Amino acid sequence: MSTPMTDNQHKALRFLTAGSVDDGKSTLIGRLLFDSRAILADQLDALEKRAAGAPIDLSLLTDGLEAEREQGITIDVAYRYFATKTRKFIIADAPGHEQYTRNMVTAAAGSDAAVVLVDITKIDWKASPVPLLAQTRRHSLLAHLLRVPNIVFAINKLDAIDEDTQVAFENVEASLRAFAAQAGIAIKGVIPVSALRGDNVTTPSANWPWYQGPTLLHVLEELPASDERHDGALLQPVQYVTREGEGTGHQPRTFWGRIAHGTVKAGDAVQAFPSGETAVVAEVRYNAEVVDQCEAGQSAGIVLDRQVDISRGDWLATPGAIKASDTFTATLAWLDAEPAIVGRKYWVRHGNRWVQARITAIDSRMDIHTLEDQDAHELAVNEIGRVQIQTQQALPIEPYLDNRVGGALIVVDPTTNRTSGALLVKAA
Repeated sequence: MSTPMTDNQHKALRFLTAGSVDDGKSTLIGRLLFDSRAILADQLDALEKRAAGAPIDLSLLTDGLEAEREQGITIDVAYRYFATKTRKFIIADAPGHEQYTRNMVTAAAGSDAAVVLVDITKIDWKASPVPLLAQTRRHSLLAHLLRVPNIVFAINKLDAIDEDTQVAFENVEASLRAFAAQAGIAIKGVIPVSALRGDNVTTPSANWPWYQGPTLLHVLEELPASDERHDGALLQPVQYVTREGEGTGHQPRTFWGRIAHGTVKAGDAVQAFPSGETAVVAEVRYNAEVVDQCEAGQSAGIVLDRQVDISRGDWLATPGAIKASDTFTATLAWLDAEPAIVGRKYWVRHGNRWVQARITAIDSRMDIHTLEDQDAHELAVNEIGRVQIQTQQALPIEPYLDNRVGGALIVVDPTTNRTSGALLVKAA
């Protein structure tokens, strides 16, 4: 038997672009793809024909929906892939419009980094302090709350400033750093860029000699990929169950799922949730082969030494490491046009399990401008607050700060089936 190679040994950096609408996110990604030669010849030909002699619109590389091209905005999340000599990348182009904030949350949930664009032409960079756009603040806060570990600010469209670009950049940078310090956001870099012209995206700009820092691509190449803890207790959501052999005998069943944290090997004791039953691991499988062990980030198949009633939506964990709870405190990012109200029933999804839940209290709402908590009785679309939740069934939850899988739930409206919010557990 062998131990499978960890994903981290050749791990690509997953990052998203965020910020307000029309800040140049799609153009920036198009520039990264164009400069890294990650565009197919037929794609380039199509763009050149569409441009008809004018400069190529690089945003069309990610804005593929007809509605996006008609309106000139990003609506859905578009994923693109490219590589340099030193690293591979997976990019998520998230929409900037407030109406599609839920799509930005989806992109941020599994990202290692966020590049938040700031369009300098939309803000009064001569003011002191420089007022940031609401969506710039909101996307930065959401990325921070969703535990995106690396946040980079790219001040875009500096080529459109006729006056002193250095003063403009430094004023906005000071405002961004002050906001980040107040919010507890650790910034990995603030970079002046022109996505349209290519300044400081993949190559240093010859137009701004006052900036001697790294390019955006260089910063991204150096960022660490996030990784859940490999040591300590096991936690694995069960995604599906397979059964080997034919007939109606007691063929062993394999419980498959991506390990949230910890490791698992033959001989380990595990506890199933919600039943609470315990068993011993007989085999661990990876890609249909029996292996010595699997660890966080890998999709493992666990075979137990006895028959236990486990199905999709259940969880496997080290006995005693996690307690199931039906009440908890959480940060709620509300994404629905219908406000979140106390007492109303919703569906929530934890891992692969759906249960009914209700908001028992709304403790506060965050003011994204002052970052202070305010009294609130409901949460409107795109608002963030602290709430108390009660679920119909006890769930093996843990704080989101400890683990992004065990501490996250999505909220769905039972009437419309819309994704209404994202819950980040603070404490059970």
